[in-house]
Amino acid sequence: MAKNVGILAMDIYFPTTCIKQEVLEAHDGASKGKYTIGLGQDCMAFCTEVEDVISMSLTVITSLLEKYGIDPKQIGRLEVGSETVIDKSKSIKTFLMQIFEKSGNTDIEGVDSTNACYGGTAALFNCVNWVESSSWDGRYGLVVCTDSAVYAEGPARPTGGAAAIAILIGPDAPISFESRFRGSYMAHAYDFYKPNLASEYPVVDGKLSQTCYLVAVDSCYKQLCKKYEKLEGKQFSLSDAEYFVFHSPYNKLVQKSFARLLYNDFLRNASSVDEVAKEKLEPFSTLSGDESYQSRDLEKVTQQLAKSLYDAKVQPTTLVPKQVGNMYTASLYAAFASLIHNKHNTLAGQRVILFSYGSGLTATMFSLKFQEGQHPFSLSNIAAVMDVKKKLESRNEFLPEKFVETMKLMEHRYGGKDFVTSKDTSLLLPGTFYLTEVDSMYRRFYAQKTKDSATGTQCENGSIANGH
Repeated sequence: MAKNVGILAMDIYFPTTCIKQEVLEAHDGASKGKYTIGLGQDCMAFCTEVEDVISMSLTVITSLLEKYGIDPKQIGRLEVGSETVIDKSKSIKTFLMQIFEKSGNTDIEGVDSTNACYGGTAALFNCVNWVESSSWDGRYGLVVCTDSAVYAEGPARPTGGAAAIAILIGPDAPISFESRFRGSYMAHAYDFYKPNLASEYPVVDGKLSQTCYLVAVDSCYKQLCKKYEKLEGKQFSLSDAEYFVFHSPYNKLVQKSFARLLYNDFLRNASSVDEVAKEKLEPFSTLSGDESYQSRDLEKVTQQLAKSLYDAKVQPTTLVPKQVGNMYTASLYAAFASLIHNKHNTLAGQRVILFSYGSGLTATMFSLKFQEGQHPFSLSNIAAVMDVKKKLESRNEFLPEKFVETMKLMEHRYGGKDFVTSKDTSLLLPGTFYLTEVDSMYRRFYAQKTKDSATGTQCENGSIANGH
């Protein structure tokens, strides 16, 4: 049996094209601070006509394999989590096989997992379970979380975003799963869904969606605490994990969610919070569940009480989600990437709790443990390879008019066929894959922007994934 199965390596890709939330706020005529303070967001990435979930996935997988020197033949399972539907039958995973076919490796298990923002977590658990099982053939598992989150014009549009994350799974990992400490909550709700296959825009009940998310946070936390207490013989509280990472539709919801955990600790065992918190939370101790979700006073008090803990245990995880936006399946793992980026030197020996949520609804809270690891599979090297700071600094900010024009073109093209893109790669970084055309039979073709090392000039490499 493989030991300490978990995350060996990670890489992240998000489009270089973005718009500042305060600029979008002014353009939309929203009250000042609505997107920045109200939602807690700074910036939002988006795909132009030359990028999509497949091109982002091709880019991030190729980058991870190259940077870690991994032969594509060493991958034995590839799972994709996404809610961005490209085809109702053909999985995104099959498009990505072009990278592996080239090396002669067609023996790779796994397909796509889909349920709103939870698909990446389902894919991750599948890969971990595979490595831990009797089916494992000794090779690596690879998980890709990829999504482009876009909304119709209106109040939901600033909660968009786009990214792809690749996660390499194997034994003796610097980030291992504490699989015994895991709590799930699954239920039926129409909080956010995409029933109209002719549009990529979702149907959203914003108020219900937030309540569903918080109910799931509470339920998963209670389950995780119960399992911890049964196995460890002592109560679990916020002090038993160094960091908490949340799926982040927008940062304000993350703040509310962490504050709910403090409230949960108080309800389960008042002595686990300090005297000030005990006194301030006492008036809310008799609220029913429903009442607690609707109470603005409770929300305000818990956030104030949790602020210093939030700053220490959650804030280091918020960089990429605040800068890139809601990346759906990639959102939780972009927050996790932010933590590694910010704290990789001090993570060894620490426990981190992650909360994954997908509308409709599915949710799991689970535990990971860090150790420094051995190069190249070390925390410091994961941070170096992802190079989050450089990627954020390499972006191009769009004016709102150009952003709106891009969104209109993408809306018009959605589900379309028989078109050629501009093939404009001027804003893409070297090594980025891009969409070149969709033919009359809906077949999609891609090329890769490479850099000629001798001359430093840009050229197109059509050797992978463009079908010509």
